Amino acid sequence: MWDDNDRAQGYVRELKSLKDTVAEFNDLKTKYDDVATLIEMAREEDDESLIPELEETFTSFKDEFEDLRIRTLLTGEYDNSNAIITLHAGAGGTEACDWTSMLYRMYTRWAEKKGYTVELLDILDGDEAGIKSVTFQINGENAYGYMRSEKGVHRLVRISPFNANGKRQTSFSSCEVMPEITKDVDIEINDEDIRIDTYRSSGAGGQHINKTSSAIRITHFPTGIVVTCQNERSQFQNKDKAMQMLKAKLMLLKEQENMEKLSDIKGEISDINFGSQIRSYVMQPYKMVKDLRTGEESSNVDAVMDGGIDRFINAYLKWESLGRPDRNE
Repeated sequence: MWDDNDRAQGYVRELKSLKDTVAEFNDLKTKYDDVATLIEMAREEDDESLIPELEETFTSFKDEFEDLRIRTLLTGEYDNSNAIITLHAGAGGTEACDWTSMLYRMYTRWAEKKGYTVELLDILDGDEAGIKSVTFQINGENAYGYMRSEKGVHRLVRISPFNANGKRQTSFSSCEVMPEITKDVDIEINDEDIRIDTYRSSGAGGQHINKTSSAIRITHFPTGIVVTCQNERSQFQNKDKAMQMLKAKLMLLKEQENMEKLSDIKGEISDINFGSQIRSYVMQPYKMVKDLRTGEESSNVDAVMDGGIDRFINAYLKWESLGRPDRNE
């Protein structure tokens, strides 16, 4: 249960967010007035030397305006929440595990550039290389609102360093996204509907994690949802975080009217394979990242893999605001 202190912290964050928005609007208005003034000065004085300053001021204004406009599309109840992301390696063996580690780096780099923090919650290394699965939390304003655009299967095409014949290989990784719930929600979980397993933690988190069975895995029988957490210092903290994650998934499931979309709402992709991807990352024989929902694309694959995914996130939010039109219609 969330206490009065949690609610108070939530109100403080909301108040700070509103104050920051007002300050940003005032700053944007000042830049708009500066652009108008420079244009008027250039006209009156017929001074071409003002053009570079005018272009710089206008570009700054346009970028800030576009960022603010995109954020007005984040109207969901939990869009301003922190985001909990889970990546699962799919078809492709060791190559898929390496691809999952590449996606993990891409999202952590994106978060760093946004000024967000990243908290590792659970990780399972690949047998030979890479990551089989990883769960992490991105903390920052609107993290979930942005990151929910990434939910789905991501496809990589490249010449695999793990292929001795130097052939192109296709591999897949799924991305699950849910909000961190920082307030109590009316979700009832019966003891007989879940199984709680403890096990020894592995991976990052400090030497203490391997000494005791502090990691927690919770299985929810009615839905098949499984959540894990091993990063906290105690079994109690891991259990509390895992229950929070389970409630978040059940909340999303409860809010979904169309029960046929159960697997999508759970954030678990049962078929991480051909034909189910939302975005393709092609590194050979040409370079191209293309979102198959919005049609947004970029030939600068290196920049995208270094966290430059804002163009895809923004395109998704615009596409969603238009009712998710089918590009083939």
